[in-house]
Amino acid sequence: MSPTLFSPISLGPLTLPNRIALAPMTRARSSQPGNVPNALMAKYYAQRASAGLIVTEAAQISRQGQGYSFTPGIHSPEQIAGWRLITDAVHRAGGRIVLQLWHVGRMSHESFQADGRPVAPSAISPDAKVWVADPKTGVGMMADSPTPRALEIGEIAGIVDDFRKAAANAIAAGFDGVEIHGANGYLVDQFLRRSSNRRDDQYGGPSENRIRFLVEVAEAVASEIGASRVGMRLSPYITQRNMADGEIIPTTLLAVRALDRIRLAYIHLAEADWDDAPSIPDDFRRDLRAAFSGRIIVAGRYDKDRASDILAKGLADIVAFGRPFIANPDLPRRLKEGLPLAGFDGATLFGGSAEGYSTYSALEDAA
Repeated sequence: MSPTLFSPISLGPLTLPNRIALAPMTRARSSQPGNVPNALMAKYYAQRASAGLIVTEAAQISRQGQGYSFTPGIHSPEQIAGWRLITDAVHRAGGRIVLQLWHVGRMSHESFQADGRPVAPSAISPDAKVWVADPKTGVGMMADSPTPRALEIGEIAGIVDDFRKAAANAIAAGFDGVEIHGANGYLVDQFLRRSSNRRDDQYGGPSENRIRFLVEVAEAVASEIGASRVGMRLSPYITQRNMADGEIIPTTLLAVRALDRIRLAYIHLAEADWDDAPSIPDDFRRDLRAAFSGRIIVAGRYDKDRASDILAKGLADIVAFGRPFIANPDLPRRLKEGLPLAGFDGATLFGGSAEGYSTYSALEDAA
């Protein structure tokens, strides 16, 4: 019998009661100064603890790794203590939660950088914008990312170690595991693609070199907390932020085979979710399945029917939902019972108060 969204599944040391995950979504509600997770965030995540797995919004692994205002970090004692509020609340509600580890690379702004210069594999502009808010008023706007400076080769090991320390901090904060953000045009993804990586050292050139940073990060994190507690998010079919690269599909599969040798718990495939976005062919999904023996999570505008179909085909093990989970904290119940889904207020996605964040009700509360 084919698995359904409501079939239990193991994920490393975890047993998930269903195959519905909360996708990582930046909501920019951390406390200032210090980008500290808080009680409001704890309420938001605990409300969604009926998900088989919660993957948090991305948390920067260092000050250098930040690219957007009010996003939480995982590199200070205050941040670790703040995240402990969240993991305790989720666990009390019966949930399972992993932290997404983030270094944005060139997708940053001078105001977040000690020297005013974001870093990247190469000094190439992303031709993109990031959300920057006034720390006093909280009013934000989209601002251009400046052209980054290329990382010196001697700096790279330090960033790898920042990922390792962030994973250790996540476990200290009570998380069940971590997910390395290797997708969506951020630093790990920037190393993978020729469009953003023009290096001529051991981190650039052929695919074997361009996956080196990803592999070193995965090895460092796995050695610190155990590979069975680690996942990796990838987005080979997403090309926004000046990331188009004709070699990214074979490069991704090469990277996935390396991650399989490290025995990571899962790959999280981020799919484009806008109207004219490219679809991911089943041939790639089958190649991904053949290359990786762990679990595969998919995310990107799935509804119940599409999610059920990809599980039945055996091309994914878990389906992550983003936008539907914002206004429907009890989404697993609504999907299982065929109950109506509420819509969300797009104006309250980033920054602000509890309004449009933790104020959405489960059906029994609404009734």
